[in-house]
Amino acid sequence: MRWSRQLLAAFYKAPCLNMSSPSFFTELKRRNVIRAAGLYLVGAWLLVQVAGTVLPMFGAPDWVPRTIVILLVIGFIPALIFSWIFELTPQGLKRDEDVPAAQSITPQTGRRMDRVIIVVLVLALAYFAVDKFALNQHKEKSAAGTPSSEATVTPNEKSVAVLAFDNLSDDKGSEYFSDGVSEELLTVLQKIPGIHVAARTSAFSFKGKNVTAQEIGQKLGVAHLVEGSVRKAGDVVRIAARLTQARTGEEQWSENYTRNLKDVFAVQTELAQTIVEQLRGQLTIGAASSTTKAEIQAEVRAAEKGGTKNVEAHEAYLQGRFFMNRHSEKETDQARAAYERAAQLDPQFALAWAGLAQTHVWDCNYATEGGQKEFNEHLAPARNALERALALEPDLPDALYSKAMIETNFDYDWKGAAETLRKALALAPQDPALLMQAGNLASARGEGTQAIEFDRRAVALDPVNAQARAFLAGNLSAQGHEEEARVEYARVTELNPSAPNSHAGIGLTYLLEGKFEEAAVAAQKDAADWARFLIVSCARWGQKRIPESDAALNEFIAKTAETGAYQIAEVYGYRNDKDHAFEWLERAHRQRDAGLPGLRTDSLLPNLHSDPRWDAFLRKVGLADDQLK
Repeated sequence: MRWSRQLLAAFYKAPCLNMSSPSFFTELKRRNVIRAAGLYLVGAWLLVQVAGTVLPMFGAPDWVPRTIVILLVIGFIPALIFSWIFELTPQGLKRDEDVPAAQSITPQTGRRMDRVIIVVLVLALAYFAVDKFALNQHKEKSAAGTPSSEATVTPNEKSVAVLAFDNLSDDKGSEYFSDGVSEELLTVLQKIPGIHVAARTSAFSFKGKNVTAQEIGQKLGVAHLVEGSVRKAGDVVRIAARLTQARTGEEQWSENYTRNLKDVFAVQTELAQTIVEQLRGQLTIGAASSTTKAEIQAEVRAAEKGGTKNVEAHEAYLQGRFFMNRHSEKETDQARAAYERAAQLDPQFALAWAGLAQTHVWDCNYATEGGQKEFNEHLAPARNALERALALEPDLPDALYSKAMIETNFDYDWKGAAETLRKALALAPQDPALLMQAGNLASARGEGTQAIEFDRRAVALDPVNAQARAFLAGNLSAQGHEEEARVEYARVTELNPSAPNSHAGIGLTYLLEGKFEEAAVAAQKDAADWARFLIVSCARWGQKRIPESDAALNEFIAKTAETGAYQIAEVYGYRNDKDHAFEWLERAHRQRDAGLPGLRTDSLLPNLHSDPRWDAFLRKVGLADDQLK
């Protein structure tokens, strides 16, 4: 306690007072005001520290502690003025001038305040000691000893990741075949009820990397891994596969198959059935019964719908999937050629037609060359290929995915898209692409909470899928969760630094918070011209750097008028230039711009909501409230 008394002595050190002096009570009053200031500051510090520790435990938002600090700062001067003007007497508070000197208890008040200050200082010291030597050490131990949330979750025993099979063929160009064998197995397992399967993007992200089974299982949240290799030589293929426990790396089952190429289909079916039996056996403690085996065979056959027995068509299809997974314009063209060849070799190959439709839809959504003419040239064949696929196999999730995307992005058939996705998700509930599309539809309908839920499910299934995280980030931002959105966008840039609208997405979160320079700096790193121009133009406008904003907008229009009409409308909407904004929205509608589904939740267009043209435009695209019921 010595230090607190010394502090008080130093704080209140002054010459001895002459009690007969006329200024005696005035000097006492001055010292009491100083005491009050010290008491206020020490008490405020203690309150802020306790609030900062306790409030987060009850889920209080970040603004609550900040508000407490602001109120305490604002209250400091009024508290000092109050203590100078008023005096506490046995009869209550009175103005200082109304208390005769003979009746003043100012000296006693000073002594009481000294004692209160000492008590508060002791409490502050006690809190400091507890926080430093108890709470802080506990936090450090927790941080060091507690793994991430991914690591602490015990995976379901019926969960599995199918890793990319190694290509052991002499022809390294046949990597598409080894990838295809493992991807087809993964796709079949995804459709089996009761089994959790890590999505392709995440499972294949470990390809060529030296990581342990434990690391993979931990990052993907699965209990089992399917690994293997493929060696293809002429018409002979050798497939080795094994099922291991992710936690221990212990092999649970393995098998080698050497077959003629035409028998590869039977091998894939056998592989799928065996793995399902092994996973189901985890809970039944033993081999599956004959009844269960029959059920598994039926489930696997149902999951394999839409395939082919034509070896050449199958190889062409695997090539198409291999290139389609690269997500670039050039390789999408290569995928299209491969799918076309597969469909020509076997016109009954529904999956080939579905893949072909997907390549055309991809170009409608993402291609930046050719403008409106190119868009129209892709949309018509997309519809044709989709019609062929669904005529052959009405319950094909791959085809239903493209159908839902056309209905959402280009036809604005919200009810039709909802029914298509309901059907598709009933058939393939673990398909991240379907979940992401369901999130996009929910966002289009103004159902922000549901959109985030769909995207979180997609991310949980496919944690290293940059697109899934980008969709989640976009919906978080649209719902005002800017900090969380920034975290997700940052993860996108880690997974794929060249992903379009990732850096610009970070810029958007800053823009919506009024941090214009941070917004422009972040957006400048984006690989996509349209995303970069959008945020930079808005940010410079917010900074009132009008010539720079105009320059970015003019370049934006010059380069992307036929593919970025919706984003150009966003710039004008942010500027509150309503006439130009609606002009570009109308153009986006004529061009079937894929940005229009985001209309209802667009955080750059609130300036347009009060204009009568807003409701009229929502009705034109089927997004009026009564149209969505």
